[in-house]
Amino acid sequence: MPNDGPVKDQDVTKAWRATHDQASAAKRLRIFAALAWIVAIAGEVTGIVLLYMHTFDHGHLALLVGLLVGIAIFAVAGSLLWKAANKQDPASKSDTFKFFVQNQLGAIVTLIAFVPLIVLIFMDKDMDPKNKKVAGGVGVVLAAVATLIGVSYNPPSVEQYTQDMNKCAAQIRASEPTTACSPEVAAQAQDIARDTTDVSDATKDAAHPAGQDVVYWIAPEQGAKTSTTPHVFHLCEAVSPLRGKTVNHGSVTTAYAENASRITKQIQMEQKQCGFSSRN
Repeated sequence: MPNDGPVKDQDVTKAWRATHDQASAAKRLRIFAALAWIVAIAGEVTGIVLLYMHTFDHGHLALLVGLLVGIAIFAVAGSLLWKAANKQDPASKSDTFKFFVQNQLGAIVTLIAFVPLIVLIFMDKDMDPKNKKVAGGVGVVLAAVATLIGVSYNPPSVEQYTQDMNKCAAQIRASEPTTACSPEVAAQAQDIARDTTDVSDATKDAAHPAGQDVVYWIAPEQGAKTSTTPHVFHLCEAVSPLRGKTVNHGSVTTAYAENASRITKQIQMEQKQCGFSSRN
């Protein structure tokens, strides 16, 4: 029988962590963002090679401008995808360097994709001066616009999501208007609030009159942070489905973070196995 203390009046969600689905979505978005940035940088490399081949000395201005526009399109696309990924799985402000790089990577990559090519355009002594002025001006404008789009002006953070989720879960449990429930935290807060209440109700007994926010689940495989497939969490370690397994325990929130996101359907059976009083 678990020996953890009774639940106190506190936020049920504790620190926010991306769910398995959110982390997977963020990973996909970052892959697509990286591919877009690779295309943008490939366009820059192409432009540099053509400059060294003197392709633009006496013409082909449309080709050079087209390359610059293409670089801008893919740089912006990558930045928007990267920002969407950060909304799903943001960085923590506690790691200042990572927080800055992760949120401003779009602007950084955009500058990398533009600056060397623009510098070489203005430094090219063989290019027609008029074409140089036009291409360089277009490049500067596109680089500035794409970089500004790549900047995250109010980036999301784990700390902000934690605050929002705590408020959201409290509003749900109090049956208040869910004004704090942003799309990124609402579903998880609702599930956690519901399951925390169910677990607290199921674990009430003489020693724990308020119940507990402690559940048990199969640990992620090979020391991973999250399981690759969703697991069920249980009322104590002694239940039959966990026998012979490597087991983790913690709050409902911690279970969700490790992809143990389904409460057991055998609550009455587990109450008996764990030594808790049966539900009325």
